[in-house]
Amino acid sequence: MSSAEVSSELFRRACALFPTGVAVLTTRALNGTAHGLTINAFCSLSLTPPLVLVAVDRNCSLLETFEKSGHFAINFLSSEQRHLSVRFSELPEGRFSGVSWAPGAEGAPLVDGAIGSVECRTQNIIDAGDHRALIGQVIAATVGEGEPLVFFRSAYQRIG
Repeated sequence: MSSAEVSSELFRRACALFPTGVAVLTTRALNGTAHGLTINAFCSLSLTPPLVLVAVDRNCSLLETFEKSGHFAINFLSSEQRHLSVRFSELPEGRFSGVSWAPGAEGAPLVDGAIGSVECRTQNIIDAGDHRALIGQVIAATVGEGEPLVFFRSAYQRIG
């Protein structure tokens, strides 16, 4: 079967078999406003220098904000933060209203209670199909405690 014969639905179902962590990608706009969105398309890309890659849908209303800010943070959500995953994926505005966070090294919001975070300066932006891939050089990281929020078979899951 050629890739031209693989439907979007079949591809989505196949990818749902790969468990992923859930994170909130954050930045601050040039005017200082905090912005964020839920992602699961994240990977470490290089150890030397430390680089990561995140993918953002081209139709995302926040894509331009992330591209122009020059920095971003990836907040790895705990299993207790499912509500934040939903909030940052569904609310059109006011996603940070009532959410506790602190500014990172470049100002990107670091969400309280996340089990870890990676802060980055945007190094490159690559067109990739219906997404844009942001490649960031890691400038800071935090490691916390707790169980990760996991997505598998198109649903939230718990480890163990």
